Amino acid sequence: MASLSGSDAIPGASREYPQRPIVGVGAVVLHQNQVLLIERGQEPLKGEWSLPGGALETGETLEEGIRREVLEETGLLVEPVAIVEVLDRIARDEDGRVRYHYVLIDYLCRVTGGALCCASDAAAARWASPNELDNVLPFTREVIRKAFAMAAAQPSQT
Repeated sequence: MASLSGSDAIPGASREYPQRPIVGVGAVVLHQNQVLLIERGQEPLKGEWSLPGGALETGETLEEGIRREVLEETGLLVEPVAIVEVLDRIARDEDGRVRYHYVLIDYLCRVTGGALCCASDAAAARWASPNELDNVLPFTREVIRKAFAMAAAQPSQT
């Protein structure tokens, strides 16, 4: 997830051991039969290759959040096209307590401008083909595959 300073500024709100689920957005950015991946620079999933995204800020729409997160993490301007998946991401500690709880809304997106760079709390950013996803967690890989199938059904969208 991207920096969640907005939710961290709320008294009693925290990403780790939260009092309630955090709404997060993810971008499945497809371009020339490749998907945009970032290496997470912060917990949760630090060091994992994933989709750009992060927590929604108060007063921000889902689509505004997608645009902001992708720009902050990768320098790219995107247009959200369609919702790919809505899912829960719950991580528990060794005692079974909820350490992280996100409700994630992943969007299929297309690039409209900008230049790819690594920014914000991403450690790296790169394009990957559909057969280069072995280093991506299984739940993320499934979302990416679903987005590729959606894009194939509507080739003018990406």
